[in-house]
This record gives sequence, C-alpha cells and structure tokens, in this order.
Amino acid sequence: MRETNDESNWCQDFIASNLLVIGYNAWAGHLSQQRGAIVCSTNSPTVGIGGESFKTHFVGRSRLMTFMNAWLSAPDTGILPHNFMIAHILEVVDNYCPATEVVLLLESFDQATFFYLKNLPITPPQCHEQVRKAWDEFQPGVSVEQAEPKCQI
Repeated sequence: MRETNDESNWCQDFIASNLLVIGYNAWAGHLSQQRGAIVCSTNSPTVGIGGESFKTHFVGRSRLMTFMNAWLSAPDTGILPHNFMIAHILEVVDNYCPATEVVLLLESFDQATFFYLKNLPITPPQCHEQVRKAWDEFQPGVSVEQAEPKCQI
C-alpha cells in the first residue's frame, strides 16, 4: 500500500510541477488537432542547462486508438486491463472540455498511468498564453510559430 501512495504522490507532484507545460501542450494540440491526449514519458529524460526535460507530445483523437493499442501492447508497458482502459480513455477524450480539462497519459518505467485533469488552477488556454509570453520574453527575435511544435517538460 505504501508503494502505491508513493507512486501516486510522485505523479501528483510531477503534474503540479509541470502543469504549465502540460496545459500549453494540451491547448496547442487542441488548436491543431481538436481533441486528443497529452502523452508524457519520463523514461528517457534529457538533462540540460535548464534541468531535466521529458518527451511530451499530443496525440489527436483520430490516431489515439492506434497509438494506445501499439503502446500498451508493448511487453514493457503495463496498464491492466488495457482493452477496457483504451475504451474508457477514448470516451473521456470524446467528452472532455479542452478549454478547462486535460487528458494525460504518463509513462514511467514499465507503467502507463491515465489522468483526467479537471478543476485545474490554470486553464490550458491560460497555460498556452503564459508560455508564449515567456517565450517572447526570453527568445527575442524568434517567432513562437517557428519554435512552437513541442514544448518539453
């Protein structure tokens, strides 16, 4: 039981620490692909001058089932029972409110965890706006559109 609580606390801390970037990616993905989910993997962090960064991307609804079937069928990724979870995740993606909520799949080691983030302290559009403003402030002369495809956590 303690191990589950530690893992849950770690995930909650990770989300809280990275909510601005998660929300940014969720809204940027919504603007380009409508509905979908943020997929974040902590398995291969990149260490740089700004600390650790993790692979994060938005998977649109039209590609989500194929992506999850391949990802969750891999022998080194577990979410059980994954056929039921895929149907549940797709139902959430079909019904969530992109302006106020985020669908997140977080991969850590051999486990994938599904989060349906609601009642956020900052909305995805607000996250997007704040990251864009910070980008403009710290990267003068580089347009956000040139560098916007991905914002790593």
